[in-house]
Amino acid sequence: MESQTMDQLKKELPVEQETLVLSDDVKTGLVLVDIVNGFCTVGAGNLAPVAPDKQISGMVDESVRLAKMFCEKKWPIYALLDSHHPDIPEHPYPPHCIAGSDESKLVPALQWLEDEPNVTLRCKDCIDGFLGSIDKDGSNVFVDWVKTNQIKVILVVGICTDICVLDFVCSALSARTRRILTPLEDVIVYSPACATFDLPLHVAQNIKGALAHPQELMHHVGLYMAKGRGAKVASEVLFDIPVEI
Repeated sequence: MESQTMDQLKKELPVEQETLVLSDDVKTGLVLVDIVNGFCTVGAGNLAPVAPDKQISGMVDESVRLAKMFCEKKWPIYALLDSHHPDIPEHPYPPHCIAGSDESKLVPALQWLEDEPNVTLRCKDCIDGFLGSIDKDGSNVFVDWVKTNQIKVILVVGICTDICVLDFVCSALSARTRRILTPLEDVIVYSPACATFDLPLHVAQNIKGALAHPQELMHHVGLYMAKGRGAKVASEVLFDIPVEI
């Protein structure tokens, strides 16, 4: 029944995806959204998976692959890290990713990024990483990153597809429309390098105030909403590597 529901959803709400080929000709930046222990590492916190999760593991693996290629090419990377003040709750979620804790750190497979010169790390204290990039003086670290690096395309990956990834993408698209992110042209979501959490209905019913959140369905909805707002969605990312003659 669950499989039939997903098949029907994808039939009624199709998400056209493309193959993206990256080259030196178009300045591209990679945005990593919340690939931290608190959302990805088994047992790491209130919002971490309680058991190994294929979709989340696949997202991490693909993000690592992209990060390595971007660093090899010295292309810019912007990594958002969920990081909250212990006295400021983020409703409706339980306490998570408290600033300075292991939960708010990059997953072990990506912690090497902290020492890479082409990487900008940004701790954020809200769902939307675009808003979370605003400093006290009103400047925006993400906007400055785009402008400084003259980025025309951002490739967005991370977790959760339908929450933090989607909110960031929607804000970036609106900022692009308002010419705040010039010279940015395209916002691309890479679906295999995105993931969300799984909270089946029968589990949610036993948690006060919880909403059911079936993983595959909500992942698809997140991609569909991003596409509807103007983002492109890629199912494959390749690198155009020049052949030396």
